[in-house]
Amino acid sequence: MDHAHRNTSDIAPGMVLLLAIAAGAIVANLYYAQTLVGPIAQATGLSAASAGLIVTLTQIGYTLGLLFIVPLGDLLENRRLVVGGLLLTAIALLVAAFSSSAAVFLAAALAIGLGSVAAQILVPFAAHLSQEATRGKTVGQVVSGLLLGIMLARPAASMIADHSNWHVVFGGAAVLMAGLASLLRIKLPQRVPASSLSYTRLIASLWQLFATTPVLRRRAAYHAGMFGSFSLFWTVTPIMLAGPQFHLSQTGIAIFALVGMAGAVASPVAGKLADSGHTLMATAAALLLGVISFALPLLAPQSTTLALGLLVVASIILDMGVAANLVLGQRAIFSLGTEVRSRLNGLYFATFFAGGAAGSALGGWVHARYGWHAALLTGMAFPGLALLYWFSEYAGRSRQPACVA
Repeated sequence: MDHAHRNTSDIAPGMVLLLAIAAGAIVANLYYAQTLVGPIAQATGLSAASAGLIVTLTQIGYTLGLLFIVPLGDLLENRRLVVGGLLLTAIALLVAAFSSSAAVFLAAALAIGLGSVAAQILVPFAAHLSQEATRGKTVGQVVSGLLLGIMLARPAASMIADHSNWHVVFGGAAVLMAGLASLLRIKLPQRVPASSLSYTRLIASLWQLFATTPVLRRRAAYHAGMFGSFSLFWTVTPIMLAGPQFHLSQTGIAIFALVGMAGAVASPVAGKLADSGHTLMATAAALLLGVISFALPLLAPQSTTLALGLLVVASIILDMGVAANLVLGQRAIFSLGTEVRSRLNGLYFATFFAGGAAGSALGGWVHARYGWHAALLTGMAFPGLALLYWFSEYAGRSRQPACVA
């Protein structure tokens, strides 16, 4: 029996807070290494050409987990699945913390990505525990925590490593994951899905779900555009900030990233708009924020202070658009049925993470070859194309007002 589906009262605020903090703490594991590639490569003997594998293997592990572990949320008891993922992550982080060999660290990085998909089991869990009328608000609050984890991870890792070393970052994260596993084992209710599918049939059903669920494909395309622009921005902007115009230190760049966290406030607002039936127009607003966030730095004057101020505003606006669009997408796909939520969530995240990888790779190449303004125009194109795609949904709605979002 699906125990979470029997709830007659809404999810408690304390449980929402716990799930938000847990999701943020778990997903942060994917981003600690991004600002620590240099010292990790030096300590483990990785060449400069291979240093990118430190981040790449974590992302590969996460993508594999989204496709092959997260769908298990529709098959296995969810609390046990979350706790198991956290224990795997804790062990992998501990191995990474004590690694002196490249092979061992890279294997640990892959496992960190695999285990960290526990965050994407918690988000559908929150949806299961919520009533229909408040599901968007609840998902928005949990996703706010997840986004804060993403935004905090890089500056936190930089600051901790500046005052100690990278080993402390991974060791501390391992202790945090072990403690979180114990806490969630006590606090989370059990949820046993009603599905009788085998694992093979479960995984085989992913393509069928993607092919037959137009809402999933549309929402994944929208957020691939937004997440592509987000990844591009945070790939090229730190390079710009450290360059000759701004001369920011690593700590200065960390503070800049922290300011951008203000954009996460858009998540619960977007959730409330979705609950009120305003998903279509809220999506347009989120995508438009993405376009504006890249247009602002293009208008930057020669004054370094004003240019930096515009970049700060742009980072907040971009994070608001990303946060809002993510919640609107999850609210839409979580309305499609409890028995497929985990698979839909895994497909959704795997698709837009591909957009993020494309944005990061393209942004770095364009910036190196054509400069800052070309990178900004490329970043603007990602949400711009998604907005053009949105007009096809708007036109369809105009012809068929009763069609489902």
